[in-house]
Amino acid sequence: MRQIRSYVLRQGRTTPSQQRALNDLLPRFGIPFSGSFLDPKTLFGRSAPVVLEIGSGMGETTAEIAAANPHIDFIAVEVHGPGIGSLLKKIAALELNNLRVIRHDAVEVLGQMIADGSLAGIHLFFPDPWPKKRHHKRRLLQPPFAELAARKLAPGGYFHAATDWAEYAEQMATVLSAEPLLEKAGQVKNRPATRFERRGIGLGHPVRDLLFLRRKE
Repeated sequence: MRQIRSYVLRQGRTTPSQQRALNDLLPRFGIPFSGSFLDPKTLFGRSAPVVLEIGSGMGETTAEIAAANPHIDFIAVEVHGPGIGSLLKKIAALELNNLRVIRHDAVEVLGQMIADGSLAGIHLFFPDPWPKKRHHKRRLLQPPFAELAARKLAPGGYFHAATDWAEYAEQMATVLSAEPLLEKAGQVKNRPATRFERRGIGLGHPVRDLLFLRRKE
């Protein structure tokens, strides 16, 4: 995979409650990054479908989806401390035993911690669109990433992406359509609105969802 990062670690303010969550709850609900594949059965104490969310932001949507789907186990990958702290608070408050957090780069997590064919789904909701042309190389959804993500899906597993940036949506559709392991799904899955989505709608940006499935043959 390419070494260009799709994110910048901004020095956002971490509130005292978020910091307490990072200190007290991350050891309980966090998964340390490692070079070994995860064993979801050991991690969650059961056999269940596993969905990976890339870039969980402040965690509102992540927690809502996990709470509404207790039969599915979720792993959220995020790099920004305030967002992780906020999500950890929601996990504890809602007693979400089916949600864990990894604080690390998602490309490295997929490549080194997730076994091929092991995921029921991948969520990529409102990644940074890097709108300036000279920054397009920073966009996460490029052909090498699409191939990596597709390999991690079980046959029939889904890749669900969403963006409010029209040009990026076209690039996403082109890249995903060109990946041989994926095929476009006939119907998009429902999902809760995210904070970034509501902001985009307020700015007049049309939201587009894309759903692709890992081929079964």
